[in-house]
Amino acid sequence: MPPQRIQRRRTKGWRKPPNTVCIGRPGPWGNPFKVPKGSDPAPYVAQFVACFEHDMPYRERVRRALAGKDLACWCNMASQERAPENVR
Repeated sequence: MPPQRIQRRRTKGWRKPPNTVCIGRPGPWGNPFKVPKGSDPAPYVAQFVACFEHDMPYRERVRRALAGKDLACWCNMASQERAPENVR
């Protein structure tokens, strides 16, 4: 089964599901290129991809750490900011 995207929440009682890794900022898997509110995330995602697509040691670390895990971030579920790039 492919990884599921989980939107993190601040609502009372919400807990991160089992087998889920947070990939937002701050953290080793978050996109370091912050998307300003109201901006199109596409250029920032492109920066992230350009920065890491040829970094094979980083990509291998990502694959090892995130393999078989669901991915949680603060992004809107319709957003393409982080999760899809981390699971490519």
